[in-house]
Amino acid sequence: MKWGHLCFMIEEKMFFIIAIDEDNSFSIKCDPEEFDALTARAGIQQAHHMAKRQWIRVANLEVFNDSELKSRVEASRAMVLAKLSKKVQAKYV
Repeated sequence: MKWGHLCFMIEEKMFFIIAIDEDNSFSIKCDPEEFDALTARAGIQQAHHMAKRQWIRVANLEVFNDSELKSRVEASRAMVLAKLSKKVQAKYV
């Protein structure tokens, strides 16, 4: 838990954060190349207080279908993992 939200992290680096006590809105890391297309969709906007054009806030779990949600969480995790050292990455492969 961080800031009253459930956070999923690798080595203290967040890749998914959800407001489970509120409206199930969540923030997730995204590819900056996809940022404009994602934020053009209903229910998706720039995540507040997160790296600009690298994080999106999604209004609720229904904005993405199950397979897209799973894929986006996996991609967010992979982006965070890729920025860590090779030694640390090896622990998570």
